[in-house]
Parts: sequence; structure tokens; C-alpha cells
Amino acid sequence: MARHVAATVEEIPPGQRKIVEVGGRSIGIFNVSGEFFALRNRCPHQGGPLCHGPLEGRIESTGPGDYSVRRPGEVLRCPWHGWEFDIRTGQSWFDPARIRVRRYEVVIESADLNADDRLSGQSQREQGPYVAETYVTAIDQSHVIVDIPE
Repeated sequence: MARHVAATVEEIPPGQRKIVEVGGRSIGIFNVSGEFFALRNRCPHQGGPLCHGPLEGRIESTGPGDYSVRRPGEVLRCPWHGWEFDIRTGQSWFDPARIRVRRYEVVIESADLNADDRLSGQSQREQGPYVAETYVTAIDQSHVIVDIPE
């Protein structure tokens, strides 16, 4: 599984999204009340730019004139033909057993001095013949990491 730093947490406020290229794929990263989800930016219907569509909730009704909105901001509607998908699972609302959009795992990690080594899988580097003078630095941010299967 390849890990990619896609954004900082501050770049995607609650209720918002960011569309990024990760591992050669266009992916939408969504912040739903502080939880992050990543979906492929391609509708399985006709390949539309799914992650550009509106975020909505599920409308439920017990009868005429009575309705409520559940799970606001958790349903993504394709801007081309209106197909709806659950941001948490990638499943479609009209045929959840057969139709879904690719979902990617998202992890939030604090920035640290070894972030480059951790993400590249190279914790042991070979010492070269020249050594530069270095200074300790710190970044006070958290990163949104998307795991892409290889």
C-alpha cells in the first residue's frame, strides 16, 4: 500500500472537499464533521467528475408533508446525472449491492521530523561522504494521508 500526503487538515475545513491527484488518480477528499473520507473522482455510470457534485443528506419521510434530512453532507451526487453515493462507504443509494465508487483509506498524522522517511518506507539511509550542518525544525500541522493499493 502506497501512502501519499494529500493535504493538511487545515486545507479542508468541515463540510468542504479538496480534489487532488494521488498515485495517478483524481481523488476527492471530504471533511464530514472532522472525519475525512476519500473517493475516486469518477462516477461509475459514465465517468463524470463525481467529486465536483453537491453534498447532501438523506431525505426520509413517514408520510405526505413529513420529511427530515438525515446524515447531512454525507451523500455525494454526481453533477452529470444525479447518481448518489455514500461518502463513508462509496456505495450507491439506488443499487448498493452492485454499484459503488472506489473508496480509499484516509489517515490523519501529525507532522514530524521523520515524515519523509515514514512515508517512503526508508527509515535507514546510507551515510554519504559529506554532511551538511542541520537544525532541528518542527511543523505544527496534521496531514491527510491517503493509502492507495499498488
